[in-house]
Amino acid sequence: MPKKAGMEVWKKKRRQEYLEKKKYRYYIFCEGEQTEPQYFAGFKKLIEDNPIYRDMVLIEIEPCSAETMRVIGAAENYVKKNRVAKGQIWCVYDKDSFPAKDFNGVVERADKLNRENPEVQYHCAWSNECIEFWFLLHFAFYTANNHRSEYISFLNDKFEELGIGKYQKNRKDIFEILMGKGNLKLAIRYAKRIIKSEQGKTPTEIAPGTKVYELVEELMKYLPEEMKKH
Repeated sequence: MPKKAGMEVWKKKRRQEYLEKKKYRYYIFCEGEQTEPQYFAGFKKLIEDNPIYRDMVLIEIEPCSAETMRVIGAAENYVKKNRVAKGQIWCVYDKDSFPAKDFNGVVERADKLNRENPEVQYHCAWSNECIEFWFLLHFAFYTANNHRSEYISFLNDKFEELGIGKYQKNRKDIFEILMGKGNLKLAIRYAKRIIKSEQGKTPTEIAPGTKVYELVEELMKYLPEEMKKH
């Protein structure tokens, strides 16, 4: 075996050994390439900077540039290719204008996969109709089923009111803005209230609504104490 190839194999093996030492493992597959990955990268950085948990928690963020069923398809392929034997697989995706059967189908597919392997569990952090609905809940309780343009308009007004310009997709500081200027605990409370009020309905029927809070609650467990209090 050539020396370079042997080094690559060794590095891959060492990385695998390193990952397997992590007690808590989260693999996050995002529909978008920038907005959602940048948001969750904020949690990842804080956790990796936390000396209590940085050696215990693995967070891998994979932008998919795909929608609904293709997101969970990408997650399944990743799990097989990388031989993921344990962990939580999170699919972050929007309803937008995609068919109801595809939007609801991700949850149905996840349930099927979870019955097959209890060690690798799939979770659906969906938003109906878009991730911006989760963002605006940091500032207000909102239940009007509007087009995404209305949610973006709300965020624009709020950002201008705060003196931080306008909301734009792919803002690299979106995590810092929501954590510093918004109220994460209230966002979670509002999102839960909406889901509870729509109990028994499919994701497509819960409009507006979001389950991004479930992933956020998981990641919050590993934040530094001062951040948890905030």
